[in-house]
Amino acid sequence: MGSAHEDHPPNGGFLTSEGSGFVARCSLLYVRCRMLTCLGEDGRLAMAAKGAGRRVGVSGEDRAELERIVHAASSEVRIVERARIVLAAGEGRTAEEIARQVGCSLPTVVKWRGRYAREGMKGLRDAPRSGAPLRHGPEVRALLIAKACTRLSETGSCRRRERWTYRELGEEVGMSESQAHVILSRAQIKPHRTDYWTMSDFSRPEFEARCGEVCGLCVNPPENVLVVSFDEETHRAKAPTKPDQSTAPGNPARREHEYEPNGTQCLFAALKVHHGELIAMAFKTPNRYDLIRFLDLLDAERPIIEGQQIIAITDNLSTRNTQEVRDWLDAHPRWNFQFTPNHVSWLNQIATVFSILVGKLLKQGAFTSEQDFAEQTLAFVETYTQSAKPFAWTYTGKTLDT
Repeated sequence: MGSAHEDHPPNGGFLTSEGSGFVARCSLLYVRCRMLTCLGEDGRLAMAAKGAGRRVGVSGEDRAELERIVHAASSEVRIVERARIVLAAGEGRTAEEIARQVGCSLPTVVKWRGRYAREGMKGLRDAPRSGAPLRHGPEVRALLIAKACTRLSETGSCRRRERWTYRELGEEVGMSESQAHVILSRAQIKPHRTDYWTMSDFSRPEFEARCGEVCGLCVNPPENVLVVSFDEETHRAKAPTKPDQSTAPGNPARREHEYEPNGTQCLFAALKVHHGELIAMAFKTPNRYDLIRFLDLLDAERPIIEGQQIIAITDNLSTRNTQEVRDWLDAHPRWNFQFTPNHVSWLNQIATVFSILVGKLLKQGAFTSEQDFAEQTLAFVETYTQSAKPFAWTYTGKTLDT
């Protein structure tokens, strides 16, 4: 009996230290198998999702930027998705909830939530990629940039070309048009574009003084001085090829895009600044002789008053300084010109009158001939003058010395 107890000890004979280790290992293996079974095919993702409801800290500034990205129509779809993930994580949602809400996979949520937590807003951008090795070295790239910044040489017909095309640049250095475009874009060089500048009087010390003279005549003219503002504009007389369609509920008025050109007319107009009265005359051309005929009309319209001076505010158009016009001014000593500074013709009040004329008549008008154009514009001027009042000076910005 004693030997039998020794052969069959309690607990199945697993009482030795070596046997106890074996049991522990089997128990650990069992627990791991159970965990994998419960977690599904990808245990790591499920474990990452578990407990992912911890709130990710999103600052007020970042939240405002993230919301702007989400609502901006120009935002990239992938950036919008990442912003929505971070915003949801900032509300304490779990990774599974975020994936369902955003409509993306669980690894995507885990990736971008973690990137934001580590790097902030910078982490939502794609990391730099090495890409394919460069096909063109720094020497070729430098040559391309130098070519793009150099004026083209004259052609065989002695006609100088003013700008490069991407195809020509690529052929010069031995690369494709698209590669030349990419390299120059990264260098912020745009050979297809041209910026223009103009030499104005804005930076000259006498600019404000000249503006002050014009404004002073409009706001506080000298005694016994009549201030006139005059200019001319050339417009096309044109008519639509088909009748217009009237406005209807839900639809604006419609006009045929094609039109019939019926010539051009130049309209000279003068505004009596402190009375609002408008005088106009239509001509075929805007040359110096037409200007003199218009000045004759203005002079005849205004009776001669002893000691009165007439100052005409105008721009620096070349016709104002021709010998014929200077001779006319010498023959009419009560007339004087006050020129606006260069590129400041908007300071002349007649420009406002032309704007009204364009908005109320010329933009939507139909003119079957030059004569029709002249008759309609002069009729508008006559009607405008009947109820015209001087323009109110409402400028409240920088005070000029007038």
